[in-house]
Amino acid sequence: MKNNKFALKGTFIYSENRETLALCEEEYLLVSDGAVEGFSSKKPVDMPVYDYSGKIIIPGMYDLHTHASQFAYRGLGMDMELLEWLYANAFPEEAKFEDLDYAEKAYEIFVNQLVKSPTAGACVFAEIHEASTLLLMEKLEKSGLQAYVGKVNMDRDCPDYIRETTEGSLETTESWIEKSKGFKNVKPVITPRFIPSCTDELMDGLSALREKYGLPVQSHLSENPDEIELVKNLCPESESYIDAYRRSGIIGKNHKTVMAHCVYSDSEDEIRLLKENNIFIAHCPQCNANVMSGIAPVRKYIEAGLEMGLGTDCAGGASLSMFREMTDAIQASKLYWRLVDKNSKPLTFPEAFYLATEGGGRFFGDCGSFKKGYTFSAVALNEENLETTRSLNPFERLERLIYLSDGRNIEAKFVADRKII
Repeated sequence: MKNNKFALKGTFIYSENRETLALCEEEYLLVSDGAVEGFSSKKPVDMPVYDYSGKIIIPGMYDLHTHASQFAYRGLGMDMELLEWLYANAFPEEAKFEDLDYAEKAYEIFVNQLVKSPTAGACVFAEIHEASTLLLMEKLEKSGLQAYVGKVNMDRDCPDYIRETTEGSLETTESWIEKSKGFKNVKPVITPRFIPSCTDELMDGLSALREKYGLPVQSHLSENPDEIELVKNLCPESESYIDAYRRSGIIGKNHKTVMAHCVYSDSEDEIRLLKENNIFIAHCPQCNANVMSGIAPVRKYIEAGLEMGLGTDCAGGASLSMFREMTDAIQASKLYWRLVDKNSKPLTFPEAFYLATEGGGRFFGDCGSFKKGYTFSAVALNEENLETTRSLNPFERLERLIYLSDGRNIEAKFVADRKII
């Protein structure tokens, strides 16, 4: 349902900054035309009120990296490293989406589950097929979620049954971009799968399309040691993996790019290129563990001032829950501190919460917070099934909900001017 103006009552928690959580306890949050208007201690008389008294309300979360076309086999194939896993699982599954009946069923399941999650917006990989990618965009638009969706591009180093020609990939991509212009909440994003699957000619053409249409970019970067070695062999003139992207022109400071993983992008030169080229890191700790890629140096990226959020990366990750991704990010950072670098302090709960909300939301604009003027999104949480003898303050209640939620704790979800749960 839609209202131009409405209010929510409850206990609101959001990020004041990267390190600190803000609390507005049992107040009213005013929303106008899909944007946050501010808090009030008095009940508004000129607008409807959604009353969640006694409930914790947080901003919607922003998933910076996931694969809708891989959702069907999440939780499978976890005994393989990345490149073997792609050939055994990802490529055969993505080829099925040429069949629109299959795509209809698969994408309906994905979108329904995303609606039920804490996610308000997501950066989503589809697959190489134009029609099924548009179908996914239509379903996301209908759901009320915010999304960037990419038609994947691949013209080398993949099976013949899913490999595009360079010319065909570019023609189909431009056709898809043109057909995507009618969506309001769902936008196209240029999506070369990664350097190994895209020739120089394809990357040059995608860069030209990116510039022509003013689009953002999403891809993968430095996820796995074998992948990095492959890029060295394919691009011997490049000084690093990120430099190979730079040379293609696909990244740049005048548009936004999100790169998933960045497990091994921590040299001074690579961090400089990440910062200079307006790149958001999508930290995907669950997938990094599942396909044995490694532990990303998140603290180093934070201290360097890089933009960063979290990504569920299904089906490398087994869940669409950003709550799970938050706890995985904290736990992975503890292992990095214990096993790799004792000077790299683990993520705190407020830091992980920032990454899941405002950190990722910055890729979408002013999103993921209850600060005045931000695009409104909210998740009201119900903890009735989490019984305890402890007396907890609001921050403790939130931390417990994040760690213990099994998906049954979302009572309501709003995105912009729409209540979608």
